Amino acid sequence: MQNRFAFKDFVLLVLVLGLTVSVWLKMVQSDRQWERAQDIVGKLERLESQVSRLEGKLDTGVRFAPGATALDSGGSSQQTAGPASGIRAGTSVPRDESWARPGVPVQWQPMPTFTHDPAAIAGAVDGGEFTEIWEAQTKVLTPFISTDVYSRRVQEAVLESLGDIDPQTLKTHGVLAEAWQIDPEGLWLRARLRTGARFSDGAPVTAEDVRWTFHDYVMNEQIDAERVRSIYRDSIKEVKALDERTVEFTFKERLFTNVDNALGMFVLPKHYYARFSPGQLNQSTGLLVGSGPFRLRDSSGERQWAPPADVVIERNSQYWGPKPRLASVRFQAINEEIARLNAFRKGDADMITPSSPQFVTKSADPEWQKDTDFLKWINMRCGYGFIAWNTDTRNGKPTPFRDKRVRQAMTMLLDREKMIRDIWKGIGVVAKGNMPLESPGANKDIQPWPFDRARALAQLKEAGWEDRDKDGVLEDRNGNAFSFEFSYSGGSEIAERVSRFVKDSYQDAGIIVTLRSADWSVYQDFMKKRDFDAITLGWGANAPESDPKQIFHSESIKNQGDNFAQWNSPEADRLIEAGRREMDADKRAKIWQQLEAVLHEEQPYTFTRVSPWLRFSSKKLGNVWMYPAGLVPQEFVRLGGPMAPKPAN
Repeated sequence: MQNRFAFKDFVLLVLVLGLTVSVWLKMVQSDRQWERAQDIVGKLERLESQVSRLEGKLDTGVRFAPGATALDSGGSSQQTAGPASGIRAGTSVPRDESWARPGVPVQWQPMPTFTHDPAAIAGAVDGGEFTEIWEAQTKVLTPFISTDVYSRRVQEAVLESLGDIDPQTLKTHGVLAEAWQIDPEGLWLRARLRTGARFSDGAPVTAEDVRWTFHDYVMNEQIDAERVRSIYRDSIKEVKALDERTVEFTFKERLFTNVDNALGMFVLPKHYYARFSPGQLNQSTGLLVGSGPFRLRDSSGERQWAPPADVVIERNSQYWGPKPRLASVRFQAINEEIARLNAFRKGDADMITPSSPQFVTKSADPEWQKDTDFLKWINMRCGYGFIAWNTDTRNGKPTPFRDKRVRQAMTMLLDREKMIRDIWKGIGVVAKGNMPLESPGANKDIQPWPFDRARALAQLKEAGWEDRDKDGVLEDRNGNAFSFEFSYSGGSEIAERVSRFVKDSYQDAGIIVTLRSADWSVYQDFMKKRDFDAITLGWGANAPESDPKQIFHSESIKNQGDNFAQWNSPEADRLIEAGRREMDADKRAKIWQQLEAVLHEEQPYTFTRVSPWLRFSSKKLGNVWMYPAGLVPQEFVRLGGPMAPKPAN
């Protein structure tokens, strides 16, 4: 066949070439527009930062007392009054204390600042996104309704309270409150809100928001906030808005937690949340609006965040305090440890929590050392791991763990030191109780229960469990085999190894163990419904000293409280009540030591391990400090160049 190049082919070729050139020109133009857009974004971010600093100065109140000269004609500052009671140190500005109760000292609080200012970090850039991968997926972000540690991490960046704990000193300082008074008898607290504090939609934070948060949200029995409600129920009697900026808490009785409860309660915007019914709030997944340095990317009630989408929070342009340099923070969830590690290695994330074996091997790898910082430290949130024994009934049927002799035996059948060596590569120590090992409340006379198989089997026999038919399985007096279900959160290699270790340890002793793995969101329902025989997880703290009532008091068995082990000990209840009412820290510590002795004897938990925090952090991330209170993502910066925010998913 003869090939011919006809005129129409020539025309078609010209058209194709013309179209190609046109597309190329548009691409060039788009690149230039993108560069211009990025330049504009950068300028806007710098302008926003400058405005934020100006707002901060205005909010702190640059005022002058009568008779004082701000600036003379020569440019020098002059002051005619020195510091005195009710006057700011270094200025001549009398503080307005007309809101305060007479005769009770006012504790004035400085403006919040960064412990380590991200603006002072060399090589840091404005903007960019920080990405962290979690080990499990949170299912609810709505405040006070959510219950897991992951949602708490998001809320701490979006919501604020009257006061907070300094990450370095662990002392309480003012956030939304610029000052407060505390009753010497411990029965009330009065606080004054900062004038410049406002929510992310620009509305000011008022005393009515504080009152409404407590009475109409947290204490509303129709809202699923029982975990927090159980804490506040016997602490705070009433919250009054005395004027737009003054709020007063009245306490039911003297408790050492009263001040922390009042100052630490997240303040919600009434104008936003009041439009939702209790049913809508209970069914919600992402109704999260506050006054913090970040805001949820989509906080509209009509289109809210829902799992399994990434959680993305963006820098709050309305923030009244020191703004972070990061433009956004993204939280992803990958259950599987290897997949999480691979995602970090590929640069898909800036930070992960590695398993102990991963930390040991990768921290010694020169290739990993080039671009990864390895963080390992003890802080107030470390907490402890444990196995909780259901000490009452499951679905109306008594469990084998109602007898403390059985629970003690279960602890002695586990070689926890071997678990730490083999599973966690030697990272951590055996836990002995609920108190941090070095805290004043830790009972130094108590040692962890030993690994003692012979003693455990003798104790089980005493409780009625022995191998009566010589088939290798323990039975009770009625011939029923000793069997139970061990529940754990799936997706983790460590969790799988722990569950296998537990099963092998108990089956060697003649106890039949069935393993049940579940996703974290389902796992939480097991605890709420008490639908388990034994379950493993860990507790971490949000404060230097925690109130044990939430976990170990019999009152916390009710209404899906956190005493999901259903442990009912009159002696523990008595000690918890006494400790909560003791205002002297040293005397209270002695009571907590007695409580730890009761827990040691009763063993509602088999305390497994106390471990340090472990993190892999990209070297492209800066200003990451290992604080006694944990990490402060608000201080993080990107080094060298911003990682462009990812599109919403």
